Amino acid sequence: MKQGAQGSAETGIPDPRTRGSRVPSQSRAADVDRGRDLADGADAVRGEHTHSETPFPRPRQALQRPSVRGQILDALRTALVGGELTPGEVYSAPALGDRFGVSATPVREAMQQLATEGAVEVVPNRGFRVVERGARELAELAEIRALIEVPVMLRLARTVPTARWADLRPLAEGTVRAASSGCRATYAESDRAFHRAVLALSGNEQLVHLAEDLHRRTQWPPAGGPVARGRADLLADAAEHLALLEALVAGEWDAAQSLVREHFAGVS
Repeated sequence: MKQGAQGSAETGIPDPRTRGSRVPSQSRAADVDRGRDLADGADAVRGEHTHSETPFPRPRQALQRPSVRGQILDALRTALVGGELTPGEVYSAPALGDRFGVSATPVREAMQQLATEGAVEVVPNRGFRVVERGARELAELAEIRALIEVPVMLRLARTVPTARWADLRPLAEGTVRAASSGCRATYAESDRAFHRAVLALSGNEQLVHLAEDLHRRTQWPPAGGPVARGRADLLADAAEHLALLEALVAGEWDAAQSLVREHFAGVS
């Protein structure tokens, strides 16, 4: 998603990479938003404290989708996976809004969505704290994910026509390209897209939503720093996607079964 320094014509949001760039209407919106919060007494739970915060880097890409809240939510999810939002740290909506060049409202709404997902928790009078997760919790989430996905994928391996599996090749190849970038956040999104497409073949929408939520949670870094998965680890994971598809297209069920189990055995 490329965008010039003038920002998006659709949303009026300036390019976050251009320091000092602001759209006056956004600034006024921020002032009105803060004033309304104070008048309503809402600052007690919405996070207006902006002092002594760990600096948050500006987004790498310009925001350009129609929904500002959706853009912010995607950007914050990427920051979580990439380790830019540090577990245990507190971030306020106004401070993050300033970084994105928007009012605090869409940031607050996005953070509240992340709170329902268990990624952050509300800190009264301050903002939102990124939840700290230990290796054990992440391992438990990965185990639950495997218990759900492995049986479904093994059943699909024997029932889905080979032509349907061949249709997923672009997504599998996309995970290889994402892994080549070495960016955990980019790979995480591509990895979820591939697994989502596989499970969608079951026709069970609730299963797809549940599995994706678990998948996203396992991708959050644990407390103490980002997961130590380098480019080589990501490439190895992506290569398993291609190997699995090749086995499925060739109708090699035993090989596919082994690849599915090996793939989830390495999930962390």
